[in-house]
Amino acid sequence: MTLGADVVRTAFESARSDGRTAIVPFLTVGHPTLEASLDCVVAVVEAGADVVELGVPFSDPLAEGPVIQASSFNALENGITVSDCVEAAAELRRRGVTVPLVLMGYYNPIISYGTEMFCGDAAHAGVNGLIVPDLPTEEAGPLLEISGDHDLSLIPLVALTSPEPRVKAAAEIATGFVYCVSTLGVTGARKEISGRVRGLVEMVKRHTSLPTGVGFGISTAEHVAEIGNFADGAVVGSALIRAIDDGPVDSASERAAEFVRELSGGSVRMKETAS
Repeated sequence: MTLGADVVRTAFESARSDGRTAIVPFLTVGHPTLEASLDCVVAVVEAGADVVELGVPFSDPLAEGPVIQASSFNALENGITVSDCVEAAAELRRRGVTVPLVLMGYYNPIISYGTEMFCGDAAHAGVNGLIVPDLPTEEAGPLLEISGDHDLSLIPLVALTSPEPRVKAAAEIATGFVYCVSTLGVTGARKEISGRVRGLVEMVKRHTSLPTGVGFGISTAEHVAEIGNFADGAVVGSALIRAIDDGPVDSASERAAEFVRELSGGSVRMKETAS
């Protein structure tokens, strides 16, 4: 069996070998509706996404800004549960989605579901990795062991304020890729990427050969092109969800696809610059 960690890492490495920055869209399962969110995932994959993060809605998403918080609240209002998110991954596989799928959710719902059962069900559904933003590296041991037993990568987040010993510790337990947070604060589209994130990525690369992804605040093709100068992937959430929300539900997937195609323009420009 191919390890989930290998699948996620290989997606980043394949994009890099093509001279591209990997595009990693984040979408909240169940927003604006469950069916629309599935359609949006299929659409962004067809538009060029390399990996997809499936957001598990939670009542207190502390790392999220207002856009993703609102999408999470809406999904909960729609009755979406952790089980629904796992089943969404299975349904996406049935619909022919082959890119790596990563569930991004908070630790409390995972514990409530049952950590062993959650990892087993997620792996069976075709999930390749997990991001748990409120799980400190020092406390990740149990989930790291269980997720590894089920061939799921565990992807840590490192911040601009993280001292090098903490970055090193996170890099040492990481599988798949290391998620580098580009801003101080919560998620949300911003006009510029902090120059400090390059230093954070360089610090991560001193301690692991895994790919690096940069997220929080990414919203334009220019951001993607800039990130591609020093990192392997760009994670985009709030700006994509804003695009999805900017019109009728029945055309949400079309707007999602167009947004990802626009982001991919930054990736292509990076390739042209390198050639």
